Amino acid sequence: MYSAKNTAAVEKGFAHTGANLVRDVSLPALVLHREALEHNIRWMQAFVSDSGAELAPHGKTSMTPALFRRQLDAGAWGITLASATQTRAAYAHGVHRVLMANQLVGTPNMALIADLLADPAFDFYCMVDHPDNVADLGAYFASRGVRLNVMIEYGVVGGRCGCRSEGEVLALAKAIAAQPALALTGIEGYEGVIHGDHAVTGIREFAASLVRLAVQLQDSGAFAIAKPIITASGSAWYDLIAESFEAQNAGGRFLSVLRPGSYVAHDHGIYKEAQCCVLDRRSDLHEGLRPALEVWAHVQSLPEPGFAVIALGKRDVAYDAGLPVPLLRYKAGVLPATGDDVSACKVTAVMDQHAFMTVASGVELRVGDIISFGTSHPCLTFDKWRIGCLVDEQLHVIETMETCF
Repeated sequence: MYSAKNTAAVEKGFAHTGANLVRDVSLPALVLHREALEHNIRWMQAFVSDSGAELAPHGKTSMTPALFRRQLDAGAWGITLASATQTRAAYAHGVHRVLMANQLVGTPNMALIADLLADPAFDFYCMVDHPDNVADLGAYFASRGVRLNVMIEYGVVGGRCGCRSEGEVLALAKAIAAQPALALTGIEGYEGVIHGDHAVTGIREFAASLVRLAVQLQDSGAFAIAKPIITASGSAWYDLIAESFEAQNAGGRFLSVLRPGSYVAHDHGIYKEAQCCVLDRRSDLHEGLRPALEVWAHVQSLPEPGFAVIALGKRDVAYDAGLPVPLLRYKAGVLPATGDDVSACKVTAVMDQHAFMTVASGVELRVGDIISFGTSHPCLTFDKWRIGCLVDEQLHVIETMETCF
């Protein structure tokens, strides 16, 4: 097993099918638990389908083609991505419908997409939010003799990308209509930038505005397809978007598409908290997502009483939304693997390749012990690895999964 800084471990066979995490795998390692992973894929697909929508999970979370294939096989409409290079990587691994939830900017990036669109089986959509980008895309794709599907991005003041008013959206639709190489196929928004004490109200108002704009554009004949796409939803508020789209009958006139991504691995931090809020809002949901992602590492040093240094750092695990969470301690090489609860211990800081951990009273560690850590924000853990270990309930590696960041 290796992270982005260490390719030799896999070349020498330290991570292979049948290996056991506590005996055979070079650590640290990115670990995915099969049972939780499969549960999450089924759970979200069922939730979205029951809401009358389609699912296009955001693939930038994992950039793991083996997970894309599982999500598509479970019924996903397509895969959402963030860039032209991500799109090319996904296409190379058999993904043939991509919603790029971002603007396509720069001639080299346009060229990547134009090359992919030479395949008539490839279905691609990108966002636009400014007349300059519309003009550039129109000129480039006209020169290539290719028609590009675009969607207008609608945003919020102080947020991320997107038109900031309904008037801007309507004006941009006219600019798109003036470009024969562009086809307006829908409208998109991202609610995850709406925060504060009244976030729920704000998100519902935003979703209502998104639907209202879609209706205006459709009534004016702005869309190039009979059933345009309306899409929003990150990994925290997907239930509110689904409810808003369904309540306003978005699925009747439009193809409603939800785009959560982090659900596939879930976490022990920000998305665990968000999921608790979803379950509080939706009493009909009796079970939620399960954390499927961990990073495993050795106790490297015990230099002082009550203090451990773990061979795990910023190059191995996300630290932007909370530090790694100690879960279980395993004895290296001992099978069957039995984990002891070490959740009372606490990581206090991370360096490039070290984590500082206070050792709770009553917890006895030795150098070489293995600790599994939960993470917060799976996107920024996945991108530190080239391969992850999918394991069964006995911690045997049943598949090694390559990423393509």
